[in-house]
Amino acid sequence: MTDSILAHEGVVRLSFFFVILIAMAVWEILSPRRPWTTSKTLRWYSNLGLVFIDTLALRILLPVQAVGMALFAQSRGWGLLNNVSLSYGLEVIIGVMVLDFVIYLQHAMFHFIPLFWRLHRVHHTDFDFDVTTGIRFHPIEILLSMGIKMMAIIILGPSALAVVLFEALLNATSLFNHGNVRLPIPIDRVLRLFVVTPEMHRVHHSVLIKEYNSNFGFNLPWWDRLLGTYRAQPEAGHEAMTIGLAQFQNPNRLALFRLLILPFLRKP
Repeated sequence: MTDSILAHEGVVRLSFFFVILIAMAVWEILSPRRPWTTSKTLRWYSNLGLVFIDTLALRILLPVQAVGMALFAQSRGWGLLNNVSLSYGLEVIIGVMVLDFVIYLQHAMFHFIPLFWRLHRVHHTDFDFDVTTGIRFHPIEILLSMGIKMMAIIILGPSALAVVLFEALLNATSLFNHGNVRLPIPIDRVLRLFVVTPEMHRVHHSVLIKEYNSNFGFNLPWWDRLLGTYRAQPEAGHEAMTIGLAQFQNPNRLALFRLLILPFLRKP
């Protein structure tokens, strides 16, 4: 089973991605949390266009990525987990959790270091909050993120299976927690104890600085609670809150090409 997953890692991740994307898109149509304020066609063209460019950039510039690095590190005996004696199941759990914590720290870093924020603000300039917001990232940010993950893998030494599971979970939860979907309050209250929910992550896309500098988790919600960056609800409420960044409020100036050059424009 494990060998089969590793052998078809690309197909597994791509299939997982499209199943979650379609399921969330249908859910958004059937039970939207907020009305859309801008053209969904324009936004989806830009957001899905970024995904295509991101994927192409990774394939061309980083032919060896996270899973390949895990296999390489294992063959060289690099990393903590490759040099301790643990059960395979426990090693996989630790690997997934530590990599998730690394992504939490990376996300916070991209908010608080100005040079990285120039890249990450592409993600925050979306005027609405839906499943495609979860894949709206600048190609350079995606490349940097992969580089950070690969360095973490060299240091930690997780198994290739742990990396595959982590990557699949990260993709799935990013699509899920950016969904414009309505979750009953009792369900959300329980669910956000174990995973980042749309109600929790939507706060992070508020136009208010104190709110978008909170709730950095993508998958596990515990890091925000442990490190003091958790914010339960937006100040204005989920339906009245403004999504996006205050200095980018013209949707006609945020088409795909504009998003690609946005990090290189003069500071507003």
